[in-house]
Amino acid sequence: QVQLVESGGGLVQAGGSLRLSCAASGRTFSSYAMGWFRQAPGKEREFVAAISWSGGSTYYADSVKGRFTISRDNAKNTVYLQMNSLKPEDTAVYYCAADLVATTRDEYDYWGQGTQVTVSS
Repeated sequence: QVQLVESGGGLVQAGGSLRLSCAASGRTFSSYAMGWFRQAPGKEREFVAAISWSGGSTYYADSVKGRFTISRDNAKNTVYLQMNSLKPEDTAVYYCAADLVATTRDEYDYWGQGTQVTVSS
């Protein structure tokens, strides 16, 4: 089992920045690829970013490419999502997820409880 806890969400003005964190406990964190997803009201959950177990490979949705950066610190069992140039359409609940393979599909084995990000215009 892997337990995931997100933090760092909040209210920010358009153009601002936030950094989300996801702390993992349980089985060896460094064995898992990590992903970030988000779900806006009335919409399906969508892929945001993913990172391989080593951090050597990263993947981004087109909508966030160039603005968001995913990273991880295996010594701290934590994955991050740095979000810059935020837009109102980035407003959503953000979830981190863990699986043995990095994927853009909504098929991760473990999920956090989510953290709310609200971007005001």
